[in-house]
Amino acid sequence: MAGAHDPLAGLDPEQLAAVTAPRGPVCVLAGAGTGKTRTIVSRIGNLIHAGHVSASQVLAVTFTARAAGEMRTRLRALDIHGAQARTFHAAALRQLRYFWPRVVGGEQWELLDGKLRLVGQAAHRLGLGTERENLRDLASEIEWAKASLIGPEDYPAAAGRAHRETPAPAEQIAKVYAGYEELKNRAQQLDFDDLLLHTAAALEEHSAVADEFRDRYRCFVVDEYQDVTPLQQRVLDAWLGKRDDLTVVGDANQTIYSFAGASPRPLLDFTRRFPEATVVRLERDYRSTPQVVSLANRVIAGARDRPAGSRLRLIGQRPTGPEPKFVEFDDEPAEAAAVAARIKDLVDAGVPLSEIAVLFRINAQSEAYEQALTQLDIPYLVRGGERFFARQEVRQAMATLRTAAVQAPEGELPELVRALLGPLGLTAEPPSGGSARERWESLLALVELAEELVATTADADLPRYVHELDLRMQAQHPPTVEGVTLASLHAAKGLEWDAVFLVGLVDGTLPIQHADGNDAAIEEERRLLYVGVTRARVHLSLSWSLARAEGGKRYRRRSRFLYGLIPDNHPAARVSAARRGEQRPMAVIRHCRVCGDELAGTMAFKLGRCETCPADLDEGLLDRLREWRQERSKALKVPAYVIFTDATLLAIAEQRPADRAALVAISGIGAAKLDRYGSEVLSLVSGGTR
Repeated sequence: MAGAHDPLAGLDPEQLAAVTAPRGPVCVLAGAGTGKTRTIVSRIGNLIHAGHVSASQVLAVTFTARAAGEMRTRLRALDIHGAQARTFHAAALRQLRYFWPRVVGGEQWELLDGKLRLVGQAAHRLGLGTERENLRDLASEIEWAKASLIGPEDYPAAAGRAHRETPAPAEQIAKVYAGYEELKNRAQQLDFDDLLLHTAAALEEHSAVADEFRDRYRCFVVDEYQDVTPLQQRVLDAWLGKRDDLTVVGDANQTIYSFAGASPRPLLDFTRRFPEATVVRLERDYRSTPQVVSLANRVIAGARDRPAGSRLRLIGQRPTGPEPKFVEFDDEPAEAAAVAARIKDLVDAGVPLSEIAVLFRINAQSEAYEQALTQLDIPYLVRGGERFFARQEVRQAMATLRTAAVQAPEGELPELVRALLGPLGLTAEPPSGGSARERWESLLALVELAEELVATTADADLPRYVHELDLRMQAQHPPTVEGVTLASLHAAKGLEWDAVFLVGLVDGTLPIQHADGNDAAIEEERRLLYVGVTRARVHLSLSWSLARAEGGKRYRRRSRFLYGLIPDNHPAARVSAARRGEQRPMAVIRHCRVCGDELAGTMAFKLGRCETCPADLDEGLLDRLREWRQERSKALKVPAYVIFTDATLLAIAEQRPADRAALVAISGIGAAKLDRYGSEVLSLVSGGTR
């Protein structure tokens, strides 16, 4: 079989082994850039061309419409027509519509466009806030629960076991969840999770339906299997029945959706379920240069408790390229300006705009790069998020600021702006995560723009500030043209560029602050960095800044994940005052109270010791602190983490501060929390040390 439609043409030995494996269970462990999509499509083509299965009996599923579309395009290139390549949800919707008359009867229920309207109604009934970001966080919890096959009654216990950072007390979320389901069912509507639940139930509970489906589809292929949820696995099991004609492809090193219920466990346990399975490892990386590949291997090598099945070591196949660059900056504006300047150099050297990406951990980080690119007239596109001035919280803030500017109030501009944005969510301390944290970051960015205006413009006042915002908003809405991609690391999954800039790599952002104290969450953050590194083909830059605002206090530290990747004496780690051309204090250095080594990471800063050093924990005190926090959170009607995070309670229970000075020295306890809770906490500590 030769020619353009030969599915075996041009495959490397490992790809060929996966493609020609006999029918039955096959597990392809495919590292980033190893040609997994080509391998999947070639396997389907080979099975069909060899007569093992007809095209109409093949169902291939993946997680995004884009990936499914690419798979269909490649199948057509192999002259294969009739094989189904869909997302899990699209496949389930098609099946449910077909079988609905037999398993339900009557008019088919309407598919919801989104959950927020009904979640809002359920939350309102319970007296909970119905702000958009709060509803988004509640909807995310419902989606996690349904994806994890957890009902409302079991949600509180399950959320506790999973260490979920819930936007409200778990019991309240369970009531919202139950109310949402009641409203949805009463209206005879389905959400996207219901498509999977009802499809699985139809096959599990109706043998005639299952027999007809399994007679139609006999060969199954699942892409990105490391991201499968318990609900999706249940659907897959219902599709399979007792058969084993299943090919799965995945990479546990790229599991980055655990917060949504995904788990690599089915991939890692595949050979336990199917002991006779053929296992093939794809490690030849055709995407990235050996220099990028080497860095990616070192990033993931630092992961803790990696299962044997995830230990893929990429082998670069491309010609040699430039070494990845590590760069430290004084502040975020300087970092953004330097990245934009470097992008201009790349474009001038012939790199297409569409082959350049700036990747960050959270969408709120995009504004500085939008502004820096705009100043150099470099077009850009925001992927997986809204442009800064298009975000709802920013639009609300702009409306508030415009209204206030008419009155021309007097006072220091930054403080005026902060006061006006306080009711919109700009609290003294940031929320721990979720949509509320992104909203807070966006509002804080507006305050920093006010500080920037004051520093550069004489007699800056609120009307002039609003005018400046309007000018920036107009400048940052260019026509939709080819441009540099700005995206979060999550939104970048599955994509690749010639040049990638990984920015804002500081502890508290990557890893995200609310991951501290949860080993599994920290490891997922490491995998996010790995995903970011493996998006780059040739040029890769990793950067961070020591201060947020220009001239601000330089309190940040580079991400703990970068330690071991660059030596401590690397110029990027400690840019000297001479190199800056000015005298500035170095970043704050703290040392472990146990071993004396320099501390790295937010959690280590909080505890005052290396995470690997032995702890002197007063468990009785920790229990009392947790009970006190729960009582205070109920009284104030706020999530427990708003009082103190688990990491802060742990630090208190270890360090047992004897006075206010010792208490405020613990990272995460500022003046506001000291005034609000200091005496109560010190009383608990005193009671615990008697």
